[in-house]
Amino acid sequence: MEAALAVTRLPPHDPRTPALSVVDMHTGGEPLRIVHAGCPEVAGPTLLAKRRYMRQHLDYIRRRLVFEPRGHRDMYGAILVPSELPDAHLGVLFLHNEGYSSMCGHAVLALGRFALDFGLVPAPPEGAREAQVNIHCPCGLVTAFVECEGGRSCGPVRFHSVPAFVLASDLTVDVPGHGKVLVDIAYGGAFYAFVSAEKLGLDVCSVKTRDLVDAASTLTGAVKAQFKINHPESEDLGFLYGSILTDGKDAYSEEATTNICVFADEQVDRSPTGSGVTARIALQYHKGLLQLNQTRAFKSSATGSVFTGCAVREAKCGDFKAVIVEVAGQAHYTGTANLTVEVGDPQRDGFLLK
Repeated sequence: MEAALAVTRLPPHDPRTPALSVVDMHTGGEPLRIVHAGCPEVAGPTLLAKRRYMRQHLDYIRRRLVFEPRGHRDMYGAILVPSELPDAHLGVLFLHNEGYSSMCGHAVLALGRFALDFGLVPAPPEGAREAQVNIHCPCGLVTAFVECEGGRSCGPVRFHSVPAFVLASDLTVDVPGHGKVLVDIAYGGAFYAFVSAEKLGLDVCSVKTRDLVDAASTLTGAVKAQFKINHPESEDLGFLYGSILTDGKDAYSEEATTNICVFADEQVDRSPTGSGVTARIALQYHKGLLQLNQTRAFKSSATGSVFTGCAVREAKCGDFKAVIVEVAGQAHYTGTANLTVEVGDPQRDGFLLK
């Protein structure tokens, strides 16, 4: 794989610092930068231990990948690592402008294609129309199903989530500038706060993105200050990743429902947000608004891109009733690069403007 993607000549660079070889993709407009060579070994006996090691010892890699001048404040990255799970084809660490996520649906949809096309999984049988890719994410094992032809990916990807559940429903939160607002908190591999944008005086389909970002960030801060997030199985997963503002159309309909996700440090998801769709379906199922195997379409207010999703079966997560959710979307390749560091560059590890 490395030989197939190698650039024959690199620009002047520090020979002590290996180039980071990457493949860039996007899913519904949301970028993904996949590191396939050049990253130092990420130590740790488990994937969550590797995530902690990456944060403590290798965070400069994240900054070089995601930050300017090689990236931008809304760039997203993925580091491929070995998994301790026998059924996993690969493990992955997710990188964003603030740190490390526990789950990323748009990345899983892209990684399904990448894993098949670059030989990280066994070739599917001749004539197979779909290949299975088992991806170990920090939240657990996620199964992707990749449409294929002749052993190569050729269309949309779908994945089956970890158990998704509702942590709190109709929680009263005092949101600065908006007063007391009823908020739902649900988990789809990561925890999100959900609220109809209308409750914050906004129309998610028409107002400026900046206004939605400000409102969502205020909501996230308020929830973090007033409500303790706990995951029933792991302390590493017990954090609020961001807020999702919706159009309030939670009852089942064949028409798409629109939302926007603002996560990490005011990072805006260009896609409908795969783990957010997972959590939102769990929320709708919990409230009796959606039945098993009823497929809904979810539209990004940022780009208009669409994911589909449905709850495929019931499950448990600790004492919480949960569902396994299927999410589908289309990822595309956008290029390859070798990211280098030149001797004496004062911005070698990147920066962000705010």
